[in-house]
Amino acid sequence: MSRIGKRPINIPSEVTANIKEQTITVKGPKGELSLTLHPHVRVKSEGSTLVVNVNDPELKDDKALWGLSARLIENMIIGVTKGFEKRLEINGVGYRAAVEGANLALNLGFSHPVSFPLPKGIATSVEKNVITVKGIEKQLVGEVAAQIRALRPPEPYKGKGIKYEGEVIRRKAGKQVKAAGAGTGGK
Repeated sequence: MSRIGKRPINIPSEVTANIKEQTITVKGPKGELSLTLHPHVRVKSEGSTLVVNVNDPELKDDKALWGLSARLIENMIIGVTKGFEKRLEINGVGYRAAVEGANLALNLGFSHPVSFPLPKGIATSVEKNVITVKGIEKQLVGEVAAQIRALRPPEPYKGKGIKYEGEVIRRKAGKQVKAAGAGTGGK
């Protein structure tokens, strides 16, 4: 049995969940999300909780769908109540970011500024060298943050680029260390 799937999902008082055939719609103070479930997954509403089940809990694929579907529904409820956010740090001399309407303008050491169009449902803010990506859909927030990071990933020598807050970048030694080590051995 799926440990995540068999746990009932609590619905807060400010959230409403509607189940219609294989589609579940969740409405809350921050917005509305809907999800079409796999045909093997069933969701029942029992008061202020949702219970997720599958056709055959012994099948490996159904077990995986069971936990996945429960977690997706739980993330939808969290999204419409609290929302999700990812924070990115910009490191480098002259590297800057600014929000311009529906775009994120980035100066990342290229010969031209980069304009990143923000998808619907995503809001960004910039404070000093930190970009905050916010939204109600967890997958979309993570995807947009990954696309912004991919514009200039951190390089291993000086650490310049865009990285997630708290991400550890493995640093490499520069040419001086290699040259000093090469002269000690030999003839």
